[in-house]
Amino acid sequence: MTTTAVRTDPLRPLLTRITGDRKHAPSAYSTLDVLWVLYDRVLRITPETVDEPDRDRFLLSKGHGPAAYYAVLAAKGFIPESWLDDLASDTSRLGHHPDRVLIPGVEIGTGSLGHGLGLAVGTALGLKAQGYEQTRTFVLVGDAELDEGANHEAIAYAAATGLPLTAIVIDNQSATHGWPGGIASRFIGWSVSVVDGRDRDAIEHALQPDQRRRRPHVVIATVEPKGS
Repeated sequence: MTTTAVRTDPLRPLLTRITGDRKHAPSAYSTLDVLWVLYDRVLRITPETVDEPDRDRFLLSKGHGPAAYYAVLAAKGFIPESWLDDLASDTSRLGHHPDRVLIPGVEIGTGSLGHGLGLAVGTALGLKAQGYEQTRTFVLVGDAELDEGANHEAIAYAAATGLPLTAIVIDNQSATHGWPGGIASRFIGWSVSVVDGRDRDAIEHALQPDQRRRRPHVVIATVEPKGS
């Protein structure tokens, strides 16, 4: 992997240690700034609180090409930096898709497109039922995942029940079918923010809680087109 697009100093040396997944480098870099803002400025979770029931939940649905995710987890102390040197070997905990059993801080195992949003809806619903009113659920998906039908059911259910859920869609124009009116038109009943996916201040602002919102929220983070 090259690091031309990597602009976060704490992550640059970490990303250069991750090799063996060149195919998914654009996918990894498309998520970099959003992931950094989440873990550095937004999420109420630390290596010491990964098992606390009232921690914020972050689900990486866009689990293929997780190099940026691993770098952020290492930078924040969830995993040892030395793990980055051994991606996807027979003895490595870091696979081409993240594994919640093997990697501290990872909430779900992902990689196949289209599952994370439904899992996030279930997570938010469960937390709400248990009375964790201050616990927030975030899920990061790719624009291509929205072509999977299960996502439309998750979007509709979250809107109908007013779940405290925030979805972040990385829009790198990799969807096969697209949608009339763009991505925002798919999230009927949700509040919507559209931001530059490389503008960390704008990302942070869009992800902050807003007590006026009584419905789920989606942040559409636009980045350079896949392959550019």
